[in-house]
Amino acid sequence: MRRFSISLMGALLGLFSLVTAAVRETDAKVALTRAERCSYLSRQVDEALETHAAATQITTAKALQRKGNRFCANKKQAQGIRMLANALKLLGVTPIDPDAVTPKTDLYDKETKP
Repeated sequence: MRRFSISLMGALLGLFSLVTAAVRETDAKVALTRAERCSYLSRQVDEALETHAAATQITTAKALQRKGNRFCANKKQAQGIRMLANALKLLGVTPIDPDAVTPKTDLYDKETKP
């Protein structure tokens, strides 16, 4: 009987560790690949071109976007990401890092002062 309870306890501990590992994996933030980052920044440049149509550097920014997209398509994502980020900077927009974006906090979670 004692052996059975020890093996049962071991099985339960093993099951518990599997469940906690699965929960940790779902809570972990998945980083974007460079290709996904290229797409994200290119869309961000598209939006900036629409909202900053009167910018003086719009022609240069469009050229940088095309060059960045070519780099990204040719598996040179690091160079493409730099080009796209520079295009955004020319338009006066700070590139948003999708990995660094944090969800908005709920107002009800904040503590109220007495």
